[in-house]
Amino acid sequence: MQNIMKPLPLAAIILIVLGIVALTYQGITSTTTEKAFDFGPIQITAEQTHTIPMVPVLGVIALVGGVVLFVATRRKA
Repeated sequence: MQNIMKPLPLAAIILIVLGIVALTYQGITSTTTEKAFDFGPIQITAEQTHTIPMVPVLGVIALVGGVVLFVATRRKA
């Protein structure tokens, strides 16, 4: 017989993992390269770093919500 995970405990685990990731990484950083100067054979490029900040409160909310959901589904079973 297969042991298939029910949707609520799976959602709880996903929320817990997302909460931990959001608290661990304070933002997502990416680097882009752009042409700063282009005059015939002379080219100058510049790298720019872009950061999308993550609010730590969202990580805490996801983590606490996942734990509460996980505990609630365990008490039902």
